Amino acid sequence: MTMLTRAATDSVRAGASALDAAACLFHGFQDPSRLAILQHLALGEHRVVDLTAHLGLAQSTVSKHLACLKDCGLVSSRPQGRASVFSLNHPEALMDLFAAAERLLGLTGDAVTLCPRYGITATESA
Repeated sequence: MTMLTRAATDSVRAGASALDAAACLFHGFQDPSRLAILQHLALGEHRVVDLTAHLGLAQSTVSKHLACLKDCGLVSSRPQGRASVFSLNHPEALMDLFAAAERLLGLTGDAVTLCPRYGITATESA
């Protein structure tokens, strides 16, 4: 009986660990600015200054979002001169995830319907 209990406990721990990893991953998708950064990186490598210009965000904000995305394992960076160049770690998988999200949103309604408590408006979801 102890073996069964230990196996069940190990299974629960493994499940909790997988859920923690998934929560960390999905945290990276929580902010619309991070999603926009991921979309830009899907086009190719970018420096922080490039993303700042594309998104109209402060350099510190873009850097903070990139640090989060790096912690989630979604992006990586390499030095280029005095700058860092960022790229997607798994571009094909990320594009598959975005496509699945678009299909799901098409089935359930847009972000305005799904997330009114987050203050997302029709212009932001378009």
